[in-house]
Amino acid sequence: MAPARADRIIRALSWWWASAPLLLFTPAIAYAMGLPDVRREVGWVFGLLALLTAALAPTAGLVVARVGDRREAHGRFLIMAAVSSVPILFFLFFGVLFPECPDGYHC
Repeated sequence: MAPARADRIIRALSWWWASAPLLLFTPAIAYAMGLPDVRREVGWVFGLLALLTAALAPTAGLVVARVGDRREAHGRFLIMAAVSSVPILFFLFFGVLFPECPDGYHC
């Protein structure tokens, strides 16, 4: 892979990962601006896009950094993956596993 091309891809993937919080809060921002339909009708799409962005951008970045032999970028994408894993695990625990516990039982 050409050095300039790898650097451009790494930069694009870094910016893509940084856009995840904006995607997550877009429905709330639209609601505050007086557009409640956005939050009601397509709010889940923005949440799903934020979750996919938080998971896919560091993964693709690790692959590009490994192929392009960029050690500094590899470390950056490892940190991104660690930071992204916190909300993803939070979502999985409280959104998927915890609600399945019936009332009165301590799972």
